Amino acid sequence: MPSNAKNATKAPAKHAPVKKAVKKAVASKSTALKAPTKKASAKKVVVKKIAKKAVAVKTPAKKAPAKKSVVKKAVKKAVALTSDQKAAAAIKAAAEKAKAAAAARTLKEREAKSKAADKAKAAADKAKAAAAARALKEREAKSKAAAKEREVQRKARERAAAEAKKQREIDAKRKAIEAEKLRKQREIERRNLEELKRQERRDAEERKRVEALERKMHSKPYGNDTAFLEELRVLLLEARGSTSAQIAISESEANEMLVDRERLEYDDEDGSSVASDIQRDQLKDFAAALRLKVDEIDVAIARIDEGSYGRCDECYEAISKPRLLAQLPVFTCVSCRASV
Repeated sequence: MPSNAKNATKAPAKHAPVKKAVKKAVASKSTALKAPTKKASAKKVVVKKIAKKAVAVKTPAKKAPAKKSVVKKAVKKAVALTSDQKAAAAIKAAAEKAKAAAAARTLKEREAKSKAADKAKAAADKAKAAAAARALKEREAKSKAAAKEREVQRKARERAAAEAKKQREIDAKRKAIEAEKLRKQREIERRNLEELKRQERRDAEERKRVEALERKMHSKPYGNDTAFLEELRVLLLEARGSTSAQIAISESEANEMLVDRERLEYDDEDGSSVASDIQRDQLKDFAAALRLKVDEIDVAIARIDEGSYGRCDECYEAISKPRLLAQLPVFTCVSCRASV
């Protein structure tokens, strides 16, 4: 190939375009033969392409015949170059070796990429699992926090409900106590009012009774019956006279018994003196009772004078006429006398 290059350099200057095309074709052919691709076996196609490119080089119109000869020479040289089977075999072997090395590198790269992809996938899966674990942990933490918050809120609601219930119970008790106090107050007021009314009725009845009693105390049951009162006066005077006479007789008998005892000496052994003293005391007591009766007769006569005789001293009612005529003097009715 160096000899070919020297022959190419000895070409005239006017064939420079053809020279450049041949160099370009040879370089492209050698590059194609050295590349580890599937196009190494298509050498004839490459030569044809080089020839076509050499023909396609632009030259002046006057030198067209020379172009064809130059092209033929270039083609011959290219064919001479490709006739070297050893070089082609070496190139093919190198190409196969390069292809195998490229395939090995490709396989190694593919394996590396696969390992890297697997590693990346494992890392991604691990990261994804870690992220899922973190997400699960976060969800669990959030769930626990939410559950705790719900529990706190539930307890707060329960406490609030318990406090509200307790407050309602307290309010209900207070209202019940206030209602009971109000009821008792109303009951006391009602009782006081009833008691006041009863007291007013009692006072009114008492006033009526007192007024009636006053009227009775100052009543004159027989004030209009003057004849009956005069009859009673006469009877009272007669009773007073007879009572006074009995008093005089009793006192004289008691005095005579005292004189006889002083004049005669009684024998105390037989007890005659004692009997005489008892009898004399009895006469004195009888005389004292008669004096009380005389005083009562005087009171009755005084009442006849004022017209109030015949009124009971206890109930202030009128004493019946038969009782007034039967007993002299009399100041109580039969009922009051019986109750004494």
